[in-house]
Amino acid sequence: MVPVVLTSKLAEHVDQSVTLRGWLYNKRSSGKLHFLELRDGFGVVQCVMSKRDVGEEIFARAHELTQESSLAVTGKVSAHPKREGVFEIHVEDWQLIALTSDAYPISPKEHGTEFLMDHRHLWLRSKRQHAIIRIRHAIIRAVRDFFDDRDFTLVDAPVFTPNACEGTSNLFETDYHGQPAFLTQSGQLYMEAAAAAFGRAYCFGPTFRAEKSKTRRHLSEFWMVEPEIAFANLDEVMDLAEAFTCSIVEQVLATRRPELEILERDIAKLEAIRAPFPRISYTEAVDIIREERAKLAKDSEAPELSWGGDFGAEDETLLSQRFEKPVLVHRYPAAVKAFYMKRDPNDDRLALGVDLIAPEGYGEVIGGGERESDLTVLDAAIAAHELPPEAFGWYRDLRRFGTFPHGGFGLGIERMVAWTCGLPHVRETIPFPRMLNRLHP
Repeated sequence: MVPVVLTSKLAEHVDQSVTLRGWLYNKRSSGKLHFLELRDGFGVVQCVMSKRDVGEEIFARAHELTQESSLAVTGKVSAHPKREGVFEIHVEDWQLIALTSDAYPISPKEHGTEFLMDHRHLWLRSKRQHAIIRIRHAIIRAVRDFFDDRDFTLVDAPVFTPNACEGTSNLFETDYHGQPAFLTQSGQLYMEAAAAAFGRAYCFGPTFRAEKSKTRRHLSEFWMVEPEIAFANLDEVMDLAEAFTCSIVEQVLATRRPELEILERDIAKLEAIRAPFPRISYTEAVDIIREERAKLAKDSEAPELSWGGDFGAEDETLLSQRFEKPVLVHRYPAAVKAFYMKRDPNDDRLALGVDLIAPEGYGEVIGGGERESDLTVLDAAIAAHELPPEAFGWYRDLRRFGTFPHGGFGLGIERMVAWTCGLPHVRETIPFPRMLNRLHP
């Protein structure tokens, strides 16, 4: 009996007859030969059909095939004589499963981005999009492997939160059985509770931002992984972020190199991602950005970057130009960081926070730091940020009942995918992106 196999398993069946089931990706004919490209979700393989081998009737039936028709092809597996890992099928027989009756909307001609996004449910079938989502899968697997191998416990954070602890301007509000609720921006506060219970914990799930932004780095719905570590200080948080980033890149290189080649990614730049990463203070970063701005300004007056402000996307891009690896920028001004960030004991103006800025202009992919563990200081920070104290009863309990030093960070999956794949926009990094003006498909 001829076995039914996947295209990814053809290497195990060279010189054997197999059956493949999939969809017609492309077709061309040359006299007495049909060249059928069949995709099955695991790869694309060329199936060569000769009229002499299959006969007039079987050969003629292939004329009716249209793009994305589903079919089963039986034939002998042949290895490419010069390209390792490439195979083709010499067709012996084939059966139609379902014929595509309408013209497939995504043709080989050039299409605009909006058209392709409107047909995202079909665009995912293309080689490029297929490669991106495969790499995304590898990154997610690397995330889970990294934390699972280091004794972290996965603790799921809720998507509905009862209050807008940091303002409502960038939160989605919804009705929760008659009372207002918000879609989560982060599971971090809940991971602090989990760290007190399990020592090392992480959550991994969707998060939401409602700000009306159209930048190439912004999505309204995206996925975050957020580890939290009991008894960790800022240096240990940076060590973990560094090892985590290296581990993800290494696993993608080990398992998805063909997909990176489809995307024409400069693999040498990923191979250079090795520890240690440069670590600079916020103040040092400001000096570098000022120097880079001055170069751009040439003979005109350089725009000034004031100490104390947060970095914009352009600033992060300028900073990353100095480094071939990610750079860890630590000790930002406390005024631009969240209320729960611990202050630097050597300089009260600073927070013990860190951002990991990716090279090649991809910006911040990790943000985190050490958390405030002193209840009195935390209460003062809540008041200074004019936040409702009643919203933090359970969070204050973490300091009242067994407080401890701890820290962690969050990594945005889509930004990590964009950087790893070398993509100009995050809209291709997630199967069905949600952006300011896009809710469909």
